[in-house]
Amino acid sequence: MNDNPILAAGDHFVLPDLLVSALRGELGDRAEIREMTLPWPVEPFGRIGEVDEASGSEDEVIDALQGVDVCVTQMAPFTERVLEGAKDLRLVVVSRGGPVNVNIDAATRHGVRVCYAPSRNATATAEFAVGLMLSALRRIPETHATLSTGRWKGDYFLYENCGGELEGSTVGLVGCGAIGARVARILRAFGASVLIYDPHAPADRLATLGEPVASLDDLLARSRIVSLHARVTPQTRGMIGARQIARMPQGSVLINCARGALLDYEALCDALDSGHLSAAGLDVFPVEPLLPDARVLRTPRVVTTPHLAGASREVAQKAARIVAAEVARFRRGEPLANCINPEAYQA
Repeated sequence: MNDNPILAAGDHFVLPDLLVSALRGELGDRAEIREMTLPWPVEPFGRIGEVDEASGSEDEVIDALQGVDVCVTQMAPFTERVLEGAKDLRLVVVSRGGPVNVNIDAATRHGVRVCYAPSRNATATAEFAVGLMLSALRRIPETHATLSTGRWKGDYFLYENCGGELEGSTVGLVGCGAIGARVARILRAFGASVLIYDPHAPADRLATLGEPVASLDDLLARSRIVSLHARVTPQTRGMIGARQIARMPQGSVLINCARGALLDYEALCDALDSGHLSAAGLDVFPVEPLLPDARVLRTPRVVTTPHLAGASREVAQKAARIVAAEVARFRRGEPLANCINPEAYQA
């Protein structure tokens, strides 16, 4: 076994103890593992150097990487400066769906392969998205807040104030990867009709999950509830704006557990204020942490949560197991399962 130490750079969600335990399970007790704890989410992540959604300082990480050839982490910043300062490093495994905290070009130049953990939070996010649908449809947070003040408001029972049901509703999913597919299966168990718009997915696969539609406009016009599950690309950034929301039926509901950049939040608030949309459920925002004076916090019939959809204990445990298995493959000289830059091996 390689004698170089491994750095388990955990945080307060994917705990160092979880990473170490998973690594021990794959490599045994002989492996030397160093630990460090990054401050997220006690302190918000942010941009560090040229990478996004990172936590900790470059100097701290450089110091911890001395003599290390493998690092497993969720949030550590792997910038040009960090990679330059980690001469022995050969593998970084990021325990999240995309290694946005790693400068991939720099890693490749320095001969460092980068792996990640796709679908680690697919189940958690899918369940949360359906939870937001139910919360927004049935006004669960709003009615809880009222009752917690000691008021039993009879007007919630008025016909025009009552929400709807998922059974018999048409739900449109924009994007159908690992998360969207799980949402589709859950919704069908509820008795909902599922429409799917995903131009990148094979139509025969989509047909096993719901009814594929050829255009976003068609999906929007036919759906009582629309849930976003697309990745942010130049083509999808801002894909749901005022024109698209206007296509949705009067009184429909919009859910976003994907990324804030997909949606025009001013247009969403306009549609809620006018009554065109009856409710929204939002776990992601254009600026995070959400600013205290953000308009969406003052807009009625919005359920908001602080980017929690992908956070469950099972996700943290699964992430640790995924990265540990990747390290074991690396140590054994086997092909890596989820390597974004295999060419780095030749660097």
